[in-house]
Amino acid sequence: MSQNGNFPPPNLSEYEGFYRDFSWEQISRQLSYLPEGKGLNIAYEAIDRHADGHLGDTAALRWIRKDGAEVDYTYAQMKDLTNRFANVLEHLEIGTGETVFSLAGRIPELYITVLGALKRTAVFCPLFSVFGPEPVFQRLSRGKAALLVTTTTLYEKKVLPLLNQLPALRYVLLTDAEDHLSEKVLSFHKMMGSVSATYQIPDTDPETPALLHFTSGTTGMPKGALHVHQAVFTHFATGKYILDFKEGDIFWCTADPGWVTGTSYGIIAPLVNGVTNIIDEEEFEAMRWYGLLEKQKVNIWYTAPTAIRRLMRLQLKPMEQFDLSRLRLILSVGEPLHAEEVLWGQETFGMPILDNWWQTETGGIMIANYRSMQVKPGSMGKPLPGIIASIAEFDEQGNLVEVERPEEGGQLVLKRGWPSMFRTYIHEEERYNKCFHGDWYISGDLAKRDADGYFWFIGRADDIIKTSGHMVGPAEVESVLIEHPAVVEAAVIGKPEPSIGELVKAFVVLKEGEVADKKQQLSIIGFARQRMGPAVAPKEIEFVEALPKTKSGKILRRLLKARELGLPEGDLSTLEK
Repeated sequence: MSQNGNFPPPNLSEYEGFYRDFSWEQISRQLSYLPEGKGLNIAYEAIDRHADGHLGDTAALRWIRKDGAEVDYTYAQMKDLTNRFANVLEHLEIGTGETVFSLAGRIPELYITVLGALKRTAVFCPLFSVFGPEPVFQRLSRGKAALLVTTTTLYEKKVLPLLNQLPALRYVLLTDAEDHLSEKVLSFHKMMGSVSATYQIPDTDPETPALLHFTSGTTGMPKGALHVHQAVFTHFATGKYILDFKEGDIFWCTADPGWVTGTSYGIIAPLVNGVTNIIDEEEFEAMRWYGLLEKQKVNIWYTAPTAIRRLMRLQLKPMEQFDLSRLRLILSVGEPLHAEEVLWGQETFGMPILDNWWQTETGGIMIANYRSMQVKPGSMGKPLPGIIASIAEFDEQGNLVEVERPEEGGQLVLKRGWPSMFRTYIHEEERYNKCFHGDWYISGDLAKRDADGYFWFIGRADDIIKTSGHMVGPAEVESVLIEHPAVVEAAVIGKPEPSIGELVKAFVVLKEGEVADKKQQLSIIGFARQRMGPAVAPKEIEFVEALPKTKSGKILRRLLKARELGLPEGDLSTLEK
């Protein structure tokens, strides 16, 4: 099987001309809008317009329980269920602009909550179910949670001790409680059964707040990025042109809804495009995942580099054991996808894995590799049509100047004004304003652009290593290290060294069966020096069983550095177990 195979042609067949002629008005015309000119509502575009049309009996969600049992929820059923939840909010007097939180794993009630809250024009905010009480409290407090949907176990462990410190939290709905526990702690399903399945979505201006996502990190208070209903333009466009959704597709995004990807691409984008969205309640397990791809006849699979590297480490040959002939597209996000991993996709599945770049703040994919475009392994790809991206640097006068020369690194910036651009950091307007310089949003990531217009990730600006007069991006060193035949994963930090500023230290995960000894260290260092030169190559190698990552798959280089230097580790509640 090849990437093109016998599959239908891509929705975006020729990039350059499409990018040149694109306008967001084209996307606007493909959406339905609320009846009678009442505005633009994400939940209406995701559910109701399909439920009322020819997709009413199509499965919107297919929930795979931990025991493997399947439950389908059609678009028509989801319309009724989300209407009921909107009516529950109305009954409880939770209104426009108030924040509804979820603290749960991948269960159907979470997805009903998201879309029902958006129908009500409340703001929805997800929380990772692995959060400890302190990060739960921080986010519920900063987000002024009016209502929380969670399970009894999570409530008792992580919320109950905090209730007296959360005066804005008026109600908690428990998804697995048969009866109400108190006037404040209610049964989700009992409330759903007490209200009508008919609901009229109120007027929704495109600038109505819709989604609140807190950025994760190892230190400091989380930042709450607020998005509006117009973000659905980006969800629809990226689903159609990057994920290449077509009617009848089966799609699986492995991201947890606690992460922005799990909301934007685990819920909204597939539903807005009218496809069937797979929800797996269970965590990563390689044979289960491959079996799910086969049994569900998944067409498009969106996952994270962490999962890809785990699969690489196992050295399985899925095409020999499973029928994956329906799979036409594999995509990845969360960390840079190195060339070795892209090529592993080609060797293992007959297609390269397509990397893309975006942030919590951007609300959707901004730069991507496309099905119709030549893939340069290791590249982020090219901007989404409608997105103007560039490389820039500050001159001596503090002006932001675009870098014209190919291959020269600088700040990755986006021209402000795209539909899913975050509208503020809640309670931190000054911090928000500092993200912009004139017409440009400054991403905080460093990148370069080659002569063909492809973007290449260098690293976070605050992760850059200054060694012997060189500016070294961790990603470029890591990309070389994993090309070594013994290495499956690597993370690089700068370690203070007075004579050269910082030395490059690498934490390396070896493939199964490889020996972690001095000879292996010298082999890897020699390989890196040959490829990169002695000034940039790692001077220290430490072998580890696993790298610390967030649940969303981001390598916590700051945590590695804190541990190396004996500094405080900060909040570790999002750390992958």
